[in-house]
Amino acid sequence: MTKMFFQLVKNNDVADLDIYGDIAKRWWDDDATDSSSLSKQLEEIGDVSQINVHINSYGGEVAEGLAIYNALRRNGAKIRTTCDGFACSIASVIFMAGDERVMSDASLLMIHNAWTSAYGVNAADLRKLADDMDAITQASKNAYMSRVNIDEKRLGELMDAESWILPADAIEMGFATEVEEFEDTSAPSQCARRALVGMVSEAVAHQQAQEPDDPDGQEDDPEDPDDGESDDDPDDGKQQAVNKQPNGLLSFLQAISQ
Repeated sequence: MTKMFFQLVKNNDVADLDIYGDIAKRWWDDDATDSSSLSKQLEEIGDVSQINVHINSYGGEVAEGLAIYNALRRNGAKIRTTCDGFACSIASVIFMAGDERVMSDASLLMIHNAWTSAYGVNAADLRKLADDMDAITQASKNAYMSRVNIDEKRLGELMDAESWILPADAIEMGFATEVEEFEDTSAPSQCARRALVGMVSEAVAHQQAQEPDDPDGQEDDPEDPDDGESDDDPDDGKQQAVNKQPNGLLSFLQAISQ
């Protein structure tokens, strides 16, 4: 099956929902997410124990987003929402539908007040429009307030400021319940560069372990003029250069593997 920006797939008693795009009702756009399509698909999959919702969206239409949020909240399954990149605007409201709300260190939420545009209107129309926008924003606030542990005044300040919320802050304020941790980078890897660094490191360590403190195996005799090599011995510089090459190569490989 070709993976789409919006799709709902059932696997045994677990369903996976991907919302990777705009949240809007567009008959010509297969990648857009709308509440009507989701509602029909939820009916088709029947009863499931859990729905995993993966979100990466800049947002979209408030009406569509609120309907998706409510459809997920009223579903009898456990809902686990995951912010895979951005969950902005109304997409962050859908994120609140999760009983478990998961972010990673490389993800962000963005919340703000609802906005619109108007033309061909007079002052009275604009005043009414401002009141209408406050009411529409309140619906999103209600969704946030059902999950967060901050008061509505603080939430309003964050929305007024059009705030981007980091995972740690999302946990602290209750927007998220978990920060996903990935496997340690020390785990097996197919990176040839890292493997080469390891091989050179082992070779250098082995060479240093084999070298005695005194290459001649004897202590220097200050009265023996022939003991040791003179500073002018041209072979001495070559030997030092050869000995330094493995360490220099190791340093280079370590630098480029950062």
